[in-house]
Amino acid sequence: MGYERPAVHRTIFAVDVEGYGDPRRTTPHRLALREGLYSALRRAFDDAGVPWADCRNEDCGDGVFVLVPPEIPKGPFVEFLPNALAVALHRHNLTHDAGARIRLRMALHAGEIAYDDHGVTAPSINHSFRLLEAPPLKEALKSSRGVLALITSAWFFDEVVRHSDGLDPTTFRPVSVAVKETRTTGWISLPDRPFPADAELLATAGPGGTVAP
Repeated sequence: MGYERPAVHRTIFAVDVEGYGDPRRTTPHRLALREGLYSALRRAFDDAGVPWADCRNEDCGDGVFVLVPPEIPKGPFVEFLPNALAVALHRHNLTHDAGARIRLRMALHAGEIAYDDHGVTAPSINHSFRLLEAPPLKEALKSSRGVLALITSAWFFDEVVRHSDGLDPTTFRPVSVAVKETRTTGWISLPDRPFPADAELLATAGPGGTVAP
């Protein structure tokens, strides 16, 4: 048996490009898109006070997956980073034609991560990617005039978003997530085209609340 390394806690950040496989995109389009995506991420992390160099990032082809050290606070990932990322994406899109423009789905979660010689694995990572693939998140971005749709796990919303002084949690919307074996509640926001504030909806859901499938 190989040496088993202890699991460690990490904030989990993942983004996926809407329509990356669209046949109207050429290879030069995708190369410009990928360059723009990484540039936007580095700028947004820097603007949010999160050192990009201190994080582990993995390329997913049509997106990026990031693990953040536990000593970095989670608040900036909802208070500053989404808006900074949206601004950076808008800047990119203004200087590129349609095939290289970027609209993103973004997911936030946290959990214990296991490392081995081949990479990382954890139920929390699987959970994050299920959130990223949630049909309500795809529909929210498709219906928005903005460039970014964010979904947090129920845990992240209850532990971070609800208690933040830096954003309005009543602009988030609870949704049912049913992707593969995952059945859970996620919380969606549109950073650059926010939903109207709805304190009653927030109170009705309650901490750890679920929504009907």
